[in-house]
Amino acid sequence: MIEFKILTLSDIETVVSMMQDFYAIDNYPIKSDVSKALFEEFISNEDLGKAWLISSDNEIVGYIILTFVFSFEYQGRIAFLDELYVTEKARGKGIGSKAIAFIKNETHKLSLKLIYLEVEPHNEKAQKLYIANGFEFHKRQLMKYKIK
Repeated sequence: MIEFKILTLSDIETVVSMMQDFYAIDNYPIKSDVSKALFEEFISNEDLGKAWLISSDNEIVGYIILTFVFSFEYQGRIAFLDELYVTEKARGKGIGSKAIAFIKNETHKLSLKLIYLEVEPHNEKAQKLYIANGFEFHKRQLMKYKIK
């Protein structure tokens, strides 16, 4: 049975450990102490978003982070699916699809108008998962400016 539990302060160590595994896939840098502090801030301010642990048969197998943004274009609050991670041993069992269905259900409760997400170009399995669940490629290019 797949369950989704809202992330609490007592879950921070667990989720940051999984983040390290997730970031290692693409060699993204991560500072555990910074991530832990960010989670403390994130959890204490519901306006920033929501995060959940994913459990399968009472074992934690992943997590979801949904962050919020206000958009005039989309006429209200939108979300960014910042991270959806399923552990390697739990992949291929439909957990990702169930996580997306859960998120879609939450969008109504959270009065969201749209969900954005990023996916690495080489991650074809994730792209197929998202497309199969109604996501589509955006015609715009994502750009960034990193504050120094």
